[in-house]
This record gives sequence, C-alpha cells and structure tokens, in this order.
Amino acid sequence: MLSLGAGVQSTTCLLLAAEGHLPKLDFAIFADTGWEPKSVYSHLDRIEREIAVPAGIPILRVSSGNIRADALDPGHRFASMPLHIKNANGEHGLTRRQCTSEYKLKPIKQQVRRLLGYPHPIRVPPGVFVEQWIGISVDEVHRAKDSGIGYMRNRHPLLDLGYTRADCQRLLRTRGFGQTPKSACLGCPFHGNQQWRALRDESPDEWRDVVEFDAAIRSGNARATAEGSPLLGEAYLHRSLLPLSIAPIDRVTSHEWRSRQVDVFDAVADAEMELGDQDGCSPWSCRSGAPVREDLGLAA
Repeated sequence: MLSLGAGVQSTTCLLLAAEGHLPKLDFAIFADTGWEPKSVYSHLDRIEREIAVPAGIPILRVSSGNIRADALDPGHRFASMPLHIKNANGEHGLTRRQCTSEYKLKPIKQQVRRLLGYPHPIRVPPGVFVEQWIGISVDEVHRAKDSGIGYMRNRHPLLDLGYTRADCQRLLRTRGFGQTPKSACLGCPFHGNQQWRALRDESPDEWRDVVEFDAAIRSGNARATAEGSPLLGEAYLHRSLLPLSIAPIDRVTSHEWRSRQVDVFDAVADAEMELGDQDGCSPWSCRSGAPVREDLGLAA
C-alpha cells in the first residue's frame, strides 16, 4: 500500500508504480484531515482519474473528522496542533503535536486493519502485515523510520532509487504534473512564509479562512477554553507570534533563498533534458555521458 498525501513525493511513488518502474500497488490510502487546500483535493481527483484508475490501483479516502471544525467546537475532544505559543513571561514554545496521530495515522491504521481482515479490537496475528510505502526522498532521509506497528512495515522506495525532491518534481513535469501542490493542512503552523504568501496571493478565500482560524485559537482550542482551561499564554499560527493578518510573511527567509537557487539549477537541468544534451550536469545524467535511468525515458 502507498500512504498517499497527494504531494510531490507520494505522487511520484504512485506514478512509478502505475508505469511499472516499481511493483504494482494493491491500494493507496489518502487520510483526509478535512482542511487540505482545494488544490490538493483537485490534484487527488486528477491522479486518481489519470494515474490510479488506469493502472488498477484503488485510492481509499479515510478520515477522522475535520481538524478545523473540531478545534473550534467546544463539545469536541481535540487533538492539538503544534501552535506557536507566547507565554506570559515572554518565553516562546509549541503546543504538543497530536494532529498527525489523530487525523492521519489513526484512520490509516483503521483502514489497514479492515483490509487485513482484523478490525479493532481483533488482534492482528504475528506475520500478517502490509508493506507501506512512504514518499520520503534522499534529502529528507532523516524522516525515514519504521512505523513501530507490527502489521504495517514501512518501505521508502524513493530512497532505494536515490531520488531527491527535485528529481521527483522533474519526473512529474515530464508527465504533465508540474503543478503538484504541497500536501498540508491549510492552517498548519509549520508553514513557511512562502506558503503563507501563496495562500494570500493565490487563494484569497482560503487565506481569509486561515486568518479567521488564527484569531479564533488565540486562547487555545474551544473545548479547553469552554472548560475553563484556556492557555496561560497566546497561540498563533505564525512563528512570529503575531496575528496572521499582520505577520511578516513577505520576508524571504534564508531557506527560501536557498531553494530559489536550487530552482535555477533545476531549470538548467530541465533545459538540458529537453535539448537532449547527453553531457549536461544534472541529476539525470553526469558529464561522463553515461546513461541514467533510461527506463523512465528521462535521459539518454
């Protein structure tokens, strides 16, 4: 199975399996938090229609609820997001991150158990498991780890292939999926300035949505506040500890400058590939002119 976030790396895994460059997948699972960007849902529909269905790979959509609605519902138990906190003494911190476990891992585990024929609370026998593909590229190797769950054994096919994120993006561009979005909740506190700007400038409705949410969680989630246990400090979506509406999202961080520089080299590599330059210096072919990944039809 593929853990399908519908971002760059997991879309690449789906594509490689559909084209036969990786083993055939039995299914892919998309865990829906209920608060993904519209671009992610549109992309998911497209890859299901154009990649998964023709290859006979079912995409199963699962959910534990709507993370935004749950955070603002005083009657709902909420798995906390990693909000940026400004304490009364001036110190900064993050609230516990429970959202991934609740809204991503939990529904995936429930679906896997059902597919194996051992829904909770039935115990899954030893030796019965799924091989779960995780889309982690070599520039994120530090994120690769085992699931810690006996009936789900992780595999990282992009690491086996030596793919970087840039490699994945280039492959997707050659197949017409160059606009593959980044998969993350609209109001994820881990967003960088570039992602916040993109929301503001390209998706005004979604920008208003996250600005409203940011203002609503200043004292923490609604249930804790209703029960008389608000935060002692203040919670924010942006790391500047300012309301998102006035946060300094137009500041270009050093990380973003570095990524822009990489984009320049990627553009050169793309041009070389289109021109058929066999001696170009790119991830697909080195200056030796030796063939690289001919089976994907990307370099000769």
